[in-house]
Amino acid sequence: MLKKIYSFLVFFLMTFVINAQYQPVKLKIIRAADYGIIPDTGKDMAPLLKEMFKKNPKFSNLKLVFQKGNYDLWPEHAPEREYFISNTSTEKECPSKVKTIGLLFENVKNLTIEGNDALFMMHGKMIDFAIDHCENVKMQNLAFDYFRPTMSELTFEKISGDEIIAKINPSSTYRIVNGKIEFYGEGWVMKHTHAILIDPKLSAFYYSKFTPLLRSKATEIAPFKVRFKGDFSNTNYKEGDVLTVRDPIRDQVGAFIAYSKNVVLQNVKMHYMHGMGIINQFNENVTLDKVLVKPRKETGRKIAAFADCFHFSGCKGQIIIENCETAGGHDDAINIHGTHLKITEKINDHKIKLRFMHGQTYGLQAFFKGDTLDFVHHKSLKIYGRTIVKKVKKLNNRELYITLTSSVPEGFETGDVVENITWIPSVIIKNNYFSGTNTRGVLLTTRRKAVIENNTFFRTGMHAILIADDASSWYESGPVRDVTIKGNRFVDCAYNNAPNNYIINIWPENHKIIPGYYVHEHIVIEDNIFETFDTPILRAKSTNGLIFKNNKIVQTNTFKDKKGGRPSFYFERCINVDLELQSSDSGKFDKIWLQNMNFDDIRIKK
Repeated sequence: MLKKIYSFLVFFLMTFVINAQYQPVKLKIIRAADYGIIPDTGKDMAPLLKEMFKKNPKFSNLKLVFQKGNYDLWPEHAPEREYFISNTSTEKECPSKVKTIGLLFENVKNLTIEGNDALFMMHGKMIDFAIDHCENVKMQNLAFDYFRPTMSELTFEKISGDEIIAKINPSSTYRIVNGKIEFYGEGWVMKHTHAILIDPKLSAFYYSKFTPLLRSKATEIAPFKVRFKGDFSNTNYKEGDVLTVRDPIRDQVGAFIAYSKNVVLQNVKMHYMHGMGIINQFNENVTLDKVLVKPRKETGRKIAAFADCFHFSGCKGQIIIENCETAGGHDDAINIHGTHLKITEKINDHKIKLRFMHGQTYGLQAFFKGDTLDFVHHKSLKIYGRTIVKKVKKLNNRELYITLTSSVPEGFETGDVVENITWIPSVIIKNNYFSGTNTRGVLLTTRRKAVIENNTFFRTGMHAILIADDASSWYESGPVRDVTIKGNRFVDCAYNNAPNNYIINIWPENHKIIPGYYVHEHIVIEDNIFETFDTPILRAKSTNGLIFKNNKIVQTNTFKDKKGGRPSFYFERCINVDLELQSSDSGKFDKIWLQNMNFDDIRIKK
């Protein structure tokens, strides 16, 4: 009885806190039409948006309402800001970090943006929208697309020896210059290329290349139909396939939400995003509900995201991603991580010098006074100390000084890394549909509670779920401590990453082994359905407490030529593994490989 009363009180207090935090505020209504921002005119609405914000400088406690219809935005009159954005571009790739933004909301509180199914059509290269240093912002019922996406797409109608006839998507403007094809857009020309080939019948995505077409002789034989003459012997092209090609430089992003709190996107459609997808950077509490990343059907396009669809770097509080769909990304559907910074110098017992290591991530405001840091050995990923930030001093965009409230812990070595563990989130990924990518479905590294439940992963080219952690390549932190993967359906995933194409891959990059130390802990995989063409199901390394139970594995015949005959379960230096196999798995999915483990480290039940 006392236990029931205690549970009720806990529930009541949690409900009270949540309701208090999200107490609705009476909002003044602003109608965009009153400022001349009217749909379906074909005119640039950017100057009028700028004027509306100018007349309402605080822009808080408001509900901004748009009429249904199409709004065009050009970059020439749109606002510009300098943003250093995680996982985007190096100093060489993109020296200027000045970005152009379609809809910009900064330093506002209590704002609802009601789109009424409006479509914002972007021109040139732009960030669709940015929410910067805001609190309690909800964006709902609107969509974004590009008039001329920075992705070009062409379908191979005929392949015969040294000749290809390709039909080019009408949105992919091109010209023939001296017998060579050149894709261009509004204010840009494609200089470098990164290509993904799509088999539309299977919805399968593969790495490919565009250079054989660039080097061949191109002749336009009809509008948006081109004949190519050249050497195509060393390609993976097939008739009916769609080749999608872009410049690899991430000079903008789809949307940018940064240093904000309590942000909700609901029924928002991203039909094309340039540079990256929706980037969340050092936010607290973000909800994505019914967010669609998928091309509009009438465009005939296959790609909606230049790279990742949803990306979270250094966030805290609660991340909720539910009822969403991603279909057509040139990279991962979801990536949630922190960032390891390398300790390049110990100045004294209370002061260290840090450096952003990966080329595409730097210049972020990644530490604040009062944040808690963990010290991590870079080779073993072992956590060996903890302290609190007293002061932060930026030296340049790559380096900074951190003054600590306590001494640098014993065992410190130059080259070790720190992780900001104040900015790590709990995560719910639920009731989503992920498809149309040559890479991964979900990348997840957070030590707070994470639930991946009731999702469908349909033919992700690589792992459906990857749990990594590293301090040597991407420097994406950190360990997981409580992950539940439950009730999901995995359909023909991991066809594009042999020989390690496991559907679920738990693989930290710890290059030095410390006996008795395990990077990840407490991962439960239960009540899932694995519909797979190949035998590999689960691969795990350096994990303490891994449960695989009550899962159903079904053999398919989708990718007959890609079967590898490898063990279904591969464990390396793990402990406390509980593996339950169904009787129907016998002979097909019951092969288990143990590397550097004892037999008593794993309990197998059939």
